[in-house]
Amino acid sequence: MTANPLAPPWLVVPEDVNALAPTVWSRGASRSSSGALEVAGVSAPDLAARFGTPLYVVDEADVRGRADDTRAAFDREFARVGTTAKVYYAGKAFLSTEVARWVTESGLYIDVASGGELAVALAAGVPAARLGLHGNNKSVAEIDRAVGAGLGVIIVDSLIEIDRIASAARHHKRRQPVRLRVNSGVHAHTHEYLATAREDQKFGIALADAVANVAVIRSHPELEFLGLHSHIGSQIFESEGFAESARRVMAVHAELLTDGPVPELNLGGGFGIAYTSADEAMSIDRIAEALANIVASESERLGIAVPVVAVEPGRAIVGPSTFTLYEVGTIKDVLVDGLAIRKYVSIDGGMGDNIRPALYGADYSVRLANRHSDAPAELVRVVGKHCESGDIVVHADYLPGDVEPGDFVAVPATGAYCWSLANNYNYVTRPAVVAVRDGQARVIVRGDTEADLLSRDAGLDEPTESTTNGRQS
Repeated sequence: MTANPLAPPWLVVPEDVNALAPTVWSRGASRSSSGALEVAGVSAPDLAARFGTPLYVVDEADVRGRADDTRAAFDREFARVGTTAKVYYAGKAFLSTEVARWVTESGLYIDVASGGELAVALAAGVPAARLGLHGNNKSVAEIDRAVGAGLGVIIVDSLIEIDRIASAARHHKRRQPVRLRVNSGVHAHTHEYLATAREDQKFGIALADAVANVAVIRSHPELEFLGLHSHIGSQIFESEGFAESARRVMAVHAELLTDGPVPELNLGGGFGIAYTSADEAMSIDRIAEALANIVASESERLGIAVPVVAVEPGRAIVGPSTFTLYEVGTIKDVLVDGLAIRKYVSIDGGMGDNIRPALYGADYSVRLANRHSDAPAELVRVVGKHCESGDIVVHADYLPGDVEPGDFVAVPATGAYCWSLANNYNYVTRPAVVAVRDGQARVIVRGDTEADLLSRDAGLDEPTESTTNGRQS
């Protein structure tokens, strides 16, 4: 079949428009004998009937398996070079109490980036010593709560935070471990908003200022300096950026050793995943091997001991585990510039449950979820129900030409940064999150109801006291 001229160059007409690319879908996803999409033995139509749509569907065994595989790969590769590794799950990708328990049971630590994420992790029963707190603007209250809870590490993001953390540590009479976030200046090949090691951005401090800042940390007896932290960005497909960043940061790491111990080095996360069949993501085994080789070779060159290395994958663990299930509402065939037809498939969700295409121009895939079809493939754009022309969930993919209202479609690889960024634009309710395992499905995050939305509207309350910004005055 000839490709539609409106299709992007990377998009290939599929030989089988019903096929599920294994690099994009979770390990438990397949087609049933009836042709319906199913995960871990539960079909998409059954999930829709029971829980409604839109719906985030998480393959629990996939999350657990990727967490296990990640820990095993980093344990193996860093043992090979004579040290150990700490794997932190980056909770900002997607965090719930259940997910926090899953990754903790796999031996992972957890990164949190706000007081709310910290509250979720603690409510899940994760030991505070296995948590790290990030953030460029941690409030005094957030820092105090983290120190008081006994957090394993707080990542210092600016000079002003050093005094704040030290003050909280004195108050709670404990010695608080910290890392210092530095910007290596390495420009990762990713979206502008996802590149986080550039000098001109809000996170961390310049690498050139690291020695002076560490001296300030070490001047406070209440603080224990663990090491430097760097993060070059997200959704990265090659190892060269990590290698160059590690070389730059390890040179400073070696310099810091002259004035005291530097037991750890945190190289961050950002490992990419496949969102379309055109994406070629590095396997976690290759990533762990590459990072171990980089750290070992640089340690030898610098004449220092190989440090304990920490990494922070989030998307790579939870991203491929999930698909979002939608019901098709309307369909329009639009003639574009007199060249070809683009089929617009409208669904009952949109940028409220997946804002990444609008925010980053992210590409996703889509497949028919309720049946098999022998109809020829047609180019589609999957769009949402929000009142924005940029409300696009899938910019371009192929679906069977007989897709019709009432069909279900599924968009894979929505485990990371979809529920986390979900919103109520147009007062559309956010979907529930359902975990599926061994033929059973259960809600792990309840979806919104219209009653939930109205419950937050103070205009419906009987006023008893005046309020300002939600606080009693």
